[in-house]
Amino acid sequence: MKPEQQSINLTVQRLGLAEPGDAALVRSLAVEAPVSIEVGGIGYAVMMATPVDLEDYGLGFALSEGLVETPDQIERIDIHPVEGGWALRIWVPSERKAIALERARQRVSESSCGLCGIENIEQVLRPLPPLTARIATDRDAIAAALAALRDHQPLGQATGAVHAAAFCAPTGEILCAREDVGRHNALDKLIGALARAGTDPATGFILLSARCSYELVEKTVRAGCPMLVTISAPTSLAAERAVQAGLTLVALARADSALVINDARGMIA
Repeated sequence: MKPEQQSINLTVQRLGLAEPGDAALVRSLAVEAPVSIEVGGIGYAVMMATPVDLEDYGLGFALSEGLVETPDQIERIDIHPVEGGWALRIWVPSERKAIALERARQRVSESSCGLCGIENIEQVLRPLPPLTARIATDRDAIAAALAALRDHQPLGQATGAVHAAAFCAPTGEILCAREDVGRHNALDKLIGALARAGTDPATGFILLSARCSYELVEKTVRAGCPMLVTISAPTSLAAERAVQAGLTLVALARADSALVINDARGMIA
């Protein structure tokens, strides 16, 4: 399997239920594979991901996990096929390697969120940096971004099985998007892509085709983006963390309406 392979074709049997008509169909399935993440030679996490845009993923993961503070603290990222999946090797200076080692010691299990299993609850809820960036946007921009999102989801349209994360200008224009079977992975890929392109997340907002969990709020805040829009509902902790960090959070964003969970700084006209 090649890193750029996003989907495979499989012959399946359509079973007629309310609408009769059995048939053999060729269906595209999103590729899901284990990706082992190593930081400075230290085994850090094993994530289930779509093996495409892995360099973006590695950079975004390192930034959103706090393993590095800036992209230039990463010396290089190596991607290697291994038995059954992929190895993503992130090389950092010795002082950043020490941070990765300490974090790795606190992890007792792995899951799709990348934070579950940290032994110390205080580490999970460690303080977020307060957001200082501010953009001027409005409901028309949110509606425009929502309407355009589908055009930036080729894998989602083909498979119906992946999430998308998009970075939008304050006007609602989608400037960059990434897809993955994991909503956290899609956001990490987007953060990495923006970093590689030299695009400042503080200049726009992020739109996610996913439930708004607290991890997505935290990744957005750590990226320095002042506003997050999701198409599904937030959890209580997601809302609390957004308020604490000063993140403008909009959820259940659909064509007809959206819920403003937090906009204490008045960015939405």
